[in-house]
Amino acid sequence: MEACERARTGCAVPKGPVVRVLVVEDEQLLADAVATGLRREAMAVDVVYDGQAALDRIALNEYDVVVLDRDLPLVHGDDVCRKLVEEALPTRVLMLTAAGDISDRVEGLELGADDYLPKPFAFSELVARVRALGRRATTPLPPVLERAGISLDPGRREVLRDGQPISLAPKEFAVLEVLMRAGGAVVSAEQLLEKAWDEHTDPFTNVVRVTVMTLRRKLGEPPVIITVPGSGYRI
Repeated sequence: MEACERARTGCAVPKGPVVRVLVVEDEQLLADAVATGLRREAMAVDVVYDGQAALDRIALNEYDVVVLDRDLPLVHGDDVCRKLVEEALPTRVLMLTAAGDISDRVEGLELGADDYLPKPFAFSELVARVRALGRRATTPLPPVLERAGISLDPGRREVLRDGQPISLAPKEFAVLEVLMRAGGAVVSAEQLLEKAWDEHTDPFTNVVRVTVMTLRRKLGEPPVIITVPGSGYRI
């Protein structure tokens, strides 16, 4: 399938804000390929293969976007969508299905889905739709974030310090973006894990500390990321 192939091989430069996504698809090969492709776009992605598992994850975690297959085992995708609508969650739903008739699309949207994409689909279109829904799921923010001499452009995936470009790895960019969006407030290591990594990351890992350390080094002197002992980090 085209979507699987593009997800495996796509190497486009990630664009847009940090988005946390739940992929719900019973075709495991497709689900894993989509998740891999979205992670390459610097998104934090969890994957489940049935509707009940989707409801369990949604109850535990906050997602910006749910990529939801309609024909799911255990709990149908329609019922998962209805549950999200009933609970008035800010999560946006991109519904996937092999049925591409207009009537099927209308039915999916009437259930409360925010967007609808028939299979097979181009992976680039899926990414664009997820990004668009991710922007709708969060409070609008200035297109370019600026603080302490740092300029971060989420759309262009560019970072400048005092006008000089800084090259960052995807996770370093994601951590910096979360800190910049906090507007000087302290962000805990747990919050950084939730926003920039997926749920399979060990909560006791030192990945946040290591990423902050390399981020500090790349941003140069004087340091702009401050450690608040026992609480987290702020800019």
